[in-house]
Amino acid sequence: MNTSARGFAARAISLLAASLLITGSAAAQENTIRIGYQKSSTLTLIAKARGTLEKSLAAQGYKIHWAEFTSGTPLLEAVNVGSIDVSADVADTVPVFAQAAGADITYVALETPSPEAQAILVKPDSPLKSIADLKGKRIAVTKGAGVHLLVTKALESAGLTLKDVELAYLQPADGRAAFERGSVDAWAVWDPFFSEVQKASSVRVLADGKGLTPYQRFYLGSKSFVTKNPQAVKAFFDEISATGKWAKANPKAAAEVLAPVVGTDAATVERANSRRSLDVRNVQPAVFEEQQKIADTFVALAVLPKPVVTKNAAVWVPAK
Repeated sequence: MNTSARGFAARAISLLAASLLITGSAAAQENTIRIGYQKSSTLTLIAKARGTLEKSLAAQGYKIHWAEFTSGTPLLEAVNVGSIDVSADVADTVPVFAQAAGADITYVALETPSPEAQAILVKPDSPLKSIADLKGKRIAVTKGAGVHLLVTKALESAGLTLKDVELAYLQPADGRAAFERGSVDAWAVWDPFFSEVQKASSVRVLADGKGLTPYQRFYLGSKSFVTKNPQAVKAFFDEISATGKWAKANPKAAAEVLAPVVGTDAATVERANSRRSLDVRNVQPAVFEEQQKIADTFVALAVLPKPVVTKNAAVWVPAK
């Protein structure tokens, strides 16, 4: 077993033990769907706050048990070990890392590209004026997140590689702390963390994903759960899709619903949401061409230890 897979397995064992506390008696109920999310799971959190997802799944005979995670990687680890049934949206890089570690996941849906919803930030008085200036500098980034790819592609655009910088692998809260105290030169982060730091302090965007990486977000599930519970998966998909349409048509109302959930003000949430497509669709085979490019990029850089064939992942197809 390679180092990456061993690390994934070790974290998975810890998550499995923790899940006994997380899920409690709810996980033992036959008709409970365990949904994992993170702070950037915009549509899932709106549907949760409005109660519409509970209502839709209750109509199919399911209760929801919710669990929050710091980012997409531990969320998919929880799906892999069976403590979570369905994952709210994670960045396009995350399932690639999960596949490399042998996770048995199923793609359920995607949110179409939102390249400007993630960025590489520096302080306004930073001497760094371009991506090329990052050479030899320290960048805070969450490993396996969409910003990991953003940093990689941004450096490539300036003729640099990850070997030309020092990456500090940090979760968003720790990344922000390191950025604000000056222990890193730049911070790569996504919304709503991006919008929150824009509100709280002056920052300068060195680069966002536009022209560099599409930044699609995927909803995934445990293969066994998706196979055995197609009606629950369809209810989940339909409600999240409808929530995206509602949020796009009602940006202020959506921001007001989401703001207390994520712990910030509505104007900050509205700015974050404006950079997201909020357009949920079924996963089509062509999407794996982009996923394969992501996998190949990280394999070439030895960030992933072995080749990954992304199209080998299962895909949920709604019954006609």
